[in-house]
Amino acid sequence: MPIVIPNNLPATEVLQSENIFVMTETRATTQQIRPLRILLLNLMPTKIATETQMARLIGNTPIQVELDLLIPTSHHPKNTPMEHLIAFYKTFDEVRDNKYDGMIITGAPVELLDFEEVEYWDELCEMMEWSKTHVTSTMHICWGAQAGLYYHYGIPKVEMDHKLFGVFHHKLDARYSVLFRGFDDVFSVPHSRNTTTLREDIEKVPELEILASSKDAGVYACATRDLDRVFLMGHAEYDEKTLDDEYRRDISKGIDINIPKNYYINDDPSNDTYVTYSCSAITIGRMPLYCGSPAKAPICRNDSQRCSSFFKSAQSASLICVLSTTRFVPFPSPLFAFRIKRTGNFSKGISSTRSQAP
Repeated sequence: MPIVIPNNLPATEVLQSENIFVMTETRATTQQIRPLRILLLNLMPTKIATETQMARLIGNTPIQVELDLLIPTSHHPKNTPMEHLIAFYKTFDEVRDNKYDGMIITGAPVELLDFEEVEYWDELCEMMEWSKTHVTSTMHICWGAQAGLYYHYGIPKVEMDHKLFGVFHHKLDARYSVLFRGFDDVFSVPHSRNTTTLREDIEKVPELEILASSKDAGVYACATRDLDRVFLMGHAEYDEKTLDDEYRRDISKGIDINIPKNYYINDDPSNDTYVTYSCSAITIGRMPLYCGSPAKAPICRNDSQRCSSFFKSAQSASLICVLSTTRFVPFPSPLFAFRIKRTGNFSKGISSTRSQAP
């Protein structure tokens, strides 16, 4: 099934060229299915590139996915045309009455500021508080992860002596986590940041579990044990040339920056890049979506008909449904996993009518 994106979004042409099944909003209205609803809070300066990266990952799935784009009104982006923002993005006031299966909060180039100094911090805090009752599962990425850990648990970020820049090896701390099922013992992830979150600070919070880490890059992934909130410290979504673009941008500005590690062939910027991290991006596509309390049940709630194709009974309190695959992995690997808590006896077939999103 496709990802549903706004009509004429620039990412459409790129995704179609990669054989990602894309459907515009106009065509989606004719489909007899209730898609998963994902909200992307895009805080990155390169918004069009980030839209494409995220849509690529969450769109290659057997489930129809509807993507809404969100920006804070308290910040005016300088690198994205205003007509693009007006045409494709929504404000928080426009979505605050909606409920979503998932939300992604991206990174942002504000990590050297104290959180309270960021001009949209108050608005972001309001969104993160709102997500507790209106979003099934929220994934925070890079600075978004640091912001989420600080807001929800009071965990501070720590400035490093040097920018962490390049591609680094990671190991699994929680081998059987749904998010990392099928991963190798060692996998690579790009990082580009000046701050970090200390492992010992995360370990002080009983609600959090560290899922993956690196001796060079520190904790990469942690999450609440029910996967309500997921925090990824790196940029698994990055394209082949993203680190290269960042490196050459900073060099052109006269910024003293090291060559990204483990990225160029022979660590020489005049050579091609050496991509070893594509498979790690499925963690984002494998965003946990599950059915919980009545206030947080966008997927199933009491709609037993719609769930019966996946489960004929609900004998256990929670069940895992795994749906595959992704363009990055040549063997069956989960792309979307959502946790469905017991809501009753799923005994009937799927409804043939279009379900309304909550």
